[in-house]
Amino acid sequence: MTLLVAVVLGLVQAATEFLPVSSTAHLLVFGELLGQRLSDEQFRAFVTIIQTGTTLAVILFFREELYALTRAALRGLARGKPLESGEARLAWLIVLGTIPAAVAGKLLERRIEALGNLTIAFSLVVWGLILLAAERLARHRRTIEDVGLADALAIGCGQALALVPGTSRSGATITTGMALGLKREDAARFSFLLSVPITLGAGLYKLKKALPALSGQHAWAIATVVGTLTALFAGYLVIGWLLAYLRTRTTYLFVAWRLVAGVLIGVLLWKGVLPGSDEAPAPAPVHAPAAANAP
Repeated sequence: MTLLVAVVLGLVQAATEFLPVSSTAHLLVFGELLGQRLSDEQFRAFVTIIQTGTTLAVILFFREELYALTRAALRGLARGKPLESGEARLAWLIVLGTIPAAVAGKLLERRIEALGNLTIAFSLVVWGLILLAAERLARHRRTIEDVGLADALAIGCGQALALVPGTSRSGATITTGMALGLKREDAARFSFLLSVPITLGAGLYKLKKALPALSGQHAWAIATVVGTLTALFAGYLVIGWLLAYLRTRTTYLFVAWRLVAGVLIGVLLWKGVLPGSDEAPAPAPVHAPAAANAP
């Protein structure tokens, strides 16, 4: 892999991880179009590792909010009043919302990973239509302070569906949040905060598994570092842009993006440019609940 390809894929990861369009779908398809193959152990490691770049981008962007939530939760526990403040309550709702994804990852990860490009194309279109329905029918009135137990569990179940390639973790959680009446920006903010526990745990677990594939592969190791740093810095910018965008605009752009991408992948499959199923199991996205398998 050349450094140019590594930068391109890092930008693809950053641009699509936080937008509701499925980073895994774009990363794998772009990788194949740029001459990479999932049967290549080094490429699978590359795909896994650069996704940690966008995980770090979330932590960096929301560092003050995450610190405040963690401090409030620990302070509430120490006082025997875990829900004494709004920040403490939100922190525990994030923990609650992480559970469905962790359970689903433990039970279904290996089966889901075997799904290929046909599933990606199908998921892009189906979830594009679901996002369209949520956009048109939702009230868009509630804020993140209004999120309750049932909301956190429902959005957490949406996050668990991100195991299916092409679904998009942010897409499923933002769509679920909007369907529950959250404003677009608040749905996105809760989605980002909810992503931290599962992506951090899964990222560390998968990083440990992926690193041996790059041992002694200096060119691949350098390309992976470049791709990860690109995803980190570009991802930070994308988060800020998306929150500002959703403050005043609808999600119709992403609906169209998903539908076009799904149809395009379907055409490439029909033409034989892309294989219908992967030659080797695809690396699960870092946001997939693989962390449940960690010791």
